[in-house]
Amino acid sequence: MNERELVIKVVAMPRDMNPDGDMFGGWILSQMDLAAYLHARKLSKARIVTVAIDNIVFHKPVYAGDCLMCFAQTERIGRTSIAVKINVQVERKDGNAIEDVTEGRFVFVAIGPDRQPVPVQA
Repeated sequence: MNERELVIKVVAMPRDMNPDGDMFGGWILSQMDLAAYLHARKLSKARIVTVAIDNIVFHKPVYAGDCLMCFAQTERIGRTSIAVKINVQVERKDGNAIEDVTEGRFVFVAIGPDRQPVPVQA
């Protein structure tokens, strides 16, 4: 629907690792959700909330010191919802190689003051 944009670029820190030395999947998902939100909020005048996360695939691990980059692209804008595709790449700490590591889709719904769905452009 549109070009993908780099929304978040952050260094993976040791505090977010599991005991085996990989980044927790939940930490990666939280970065993806933030990136999707930042992208989607520009498309709606109304408040938006995450209602679904799907098609998440972890292709490769992320290690402490890697630079995590979240790219967002609008998949669909409905009457009350926005779907955003997130692709995650890392720039490896050792060697600076760029690798695709994770992808997924995040769906947001525009809500009014009563927390009920409203048109996206409301």
